[in-house]
Amino acid sequence: MNPATRRAARHLLRKPPLKPHRWSSTSTSPSTSTFDARKWSTPLAQTLANAIKVTGPIPIAAFMRQVLTNPEGGYYTTRPNGEGEVFGRKGDFVTSPEISQVFGELVGIWAIAEWMAQGRKRSGVQLIEVGPGKGTLMDDMLRTFRNFKSFTSSLEAIYLVEASATLREVQKRLLCGDANMEETDVGYRSTSKYFDVPVVWVEDIRLLPHEEDKTPFIFAHEFFDALPIHAFESIPPSPENQPQQEQKEIMTPTGPAKLHQPLKAANTPQWRELMVTLNPAAVEDNLEGESEFKLTLAKASTPSSLVIPEISARYRALKSQAGSAIEISPESRIYAADFARRIGGASQPPRTTGAAAAPVAKSTPSGAALIMDYGTLDTIPINSLRGIREHRTVPALSAPGQVDVSADVDFTALAEAALEGSEGVEVHGPVEQGDFLQALGITERMEQILKKVGDEEKRRTLETGWKRLVEKGGGGMGKIYKVMTIIPENDGKRRPVGFGGGIVAP
Repeated sequence: MNPATRRAARHLLRKPPLKPHRWSSTSTSPSTSTFDARKWSTPLAQTLANAIKVTGPIPIAAFMRQVLTNPEGGYYTTRPNGEGEVFGRKGDFVTSPEISQVFGELVGIWAIAEWMAQGRKRSGVQLIEVGPGKGTLMDDMLRTFRNFKSFTSSLEAIYLVEASATLREVQKRLLCGDANMEETDVGYRSTSKYFDVPVVWVEDIRLLPHEEDKTPFIFAHEFFDALPIHAFESIPPSPENQPQQEQKEIMTPTGPAKLHQPLKAANTPQWRELMVTLNPAAVEDNLEGESEFKLTLAKASTPSSLVIPEISARYRALKSQAGSAIEISPESRIYAADFARRIGGASQPPRTTGAAAAPVAKSTPSGAALIMDYGTLDTIPINSLRGIREHRTVPALSAPGQVDVSADVDFTALAEAALEGSEGVEVHGPVEQGDFLQALGITERMEQILKKVGDEEKRRTLETGWKRLVEKGGGGMGKIYKVMTIIPENDGKRRPVGFGGGIVAP
């Protein structure tokens, strides 16, 4: 990803597409008396409304970042309590690891198989999970690893990338038990209850150093769907019989900014960004059931619309087709490239020295990343922004801070970013979750487990759970969820387990 893009960047149920409202220059902001007297759905809703009233519409990415991770009202940073109740049957949604322990066990088996295929590294192995939730997936994996002593003896550390202090505490209790947690230069540190290996928490993966002699196994389960997206629509050029005016200002997150060199009127289709703005039906008219925010199509270019859709030929190819819509997550691309560099090394030596987390070249690429999420197999997501609350689909822009907001993952974009990030990796997948788990032997594993279960009710629960993971119809996760992996480049001669290959142990 080029420097300009870096600057610009820095669940199951699909809701009906949100219909954008085209912003009109004649639109008026709500009256001060109506605005101030309104009873907002959440404190964060009022904070966002105040900002939009002053600066104008904001990008979807800015809205998502605030409603999910704002330290004073974000969904993941302040709402979880007790045992991290945004997850599971008591929370708003349930994830695969919460449905059945066999999911985490099989992911652990996959990691063992990949470690064996790469020559059974005897030291320097790292486990890294981004967005670990309640820690359930990692806990099931670590319990599985206890049966593979040669693997656990190679483990150097377990790293968890987590921004929520509440969830960090939940993860610590599950993974470390009564062991102390201490603050470090980059985050927090404790010790695994399963074996004498440190567990380290950081808020951003870029705080973890890239090291030449390490073998990282990276796991991202329902992580990328929560990363902020930008949405764009291609609009046709002005009709020839209408005067074309130069654009003298541009909308930025802090309001309109004048351009030193006005943009000339376009004679070809241009990208326009979908923005979040106040909904007059709720804010002015107080209509019951209306969200306080809605989407509007920017009338002028934004910094994001000028830069982000240019980062890939996939997006550029759609620009000329007026009416095309795309969703892009620059932050997702940054993470995928970071995964790739940790596994395959940086394609070019770092330009500066002294940065702890600067990518380094690796003489021998090693490690792997496993990405598990819902999204498209090979198309660019559109109209996928959704909200989930109490296991039901709700408007994505409603009750900010109380609703889980997510969007489909563009797996092809992740693969593209990984391959651009490092010449030392290759990408396999995505494949459907049902096929992946079947290849890992979920049916055989569950048959073994069920033989030992005498209680009929518990047996039905176990059967319902594992079948939901693989079934491809109804409420099943087998087709909606996809799995993709990044492994060391080997000219495509070895396919990993679950992606058409078997266990290879040199």
